[in-house]
Amino acid sequence: MQLFNHPLTIAIHDTARVCVFATSLNCMAQRGSRAPVGGDEGVLSFPSPLAPDKGATALDLVYQAADVFRDMEKHARVTEARAQSLCTSAIERLRLAEGRAEAAERAQRELTVATQTKLQDACRALEQAQCCIEAQKDKLTAVELRAEVAEAEARQAKEALALVEEAIRKRLLCANPHADGRLAAVA
Repeated sequence: MQLFNHPLTIAIHDTARVCVFATSLNCMAQRGSRAPVGGDEGVLSFPSPLAPDKGATALDLVYQAADVFRDMEKHARVTEARAQSLCTSAIERLRLAEGRAEAAERAQRELTVATQTKLQDACRALEQAQCCIEAQKDKLTAVELRAEVAEAEARQAKEALALVEEAIRKRLLCANPHADGRLAAVA
């Protein structure tokens, strides 16, 4: 049975190595010892610590491991809180964006309805204007016909008047030859 996942185990082992290395260096410094030089370059050999130091070292390592775990948990809590904050912020921005989109759609629908209403009103006004224009054309045609009839009647009246004048002249001229000069002056 495996108690730790691989990355965590490596981190703990690395931390333990550093702690053992630091503790051993402290022991060496207290005893005036030095790490051997030469031999295997990557391997340091240390004198065996005394039995009571092993317990203290183990306890120190346990405390250090506990500190590492606390730091990791704290970092995980901070990361989780930051992630939750980012999610909450993103959700709020999404809600606001959805609200703006709904408001824009609602405004567009209202504008479309208002435009359609205005267009219908304009169509009705245009139809009424066309009816009025047709009525005015009919009235104009009737007035023109009456004017033509009136002109024809005026011509006929003039012609009748001219005939009456002619008839009067002929009768008066025939009856009174001196009146010819007076009639010419009147005409």
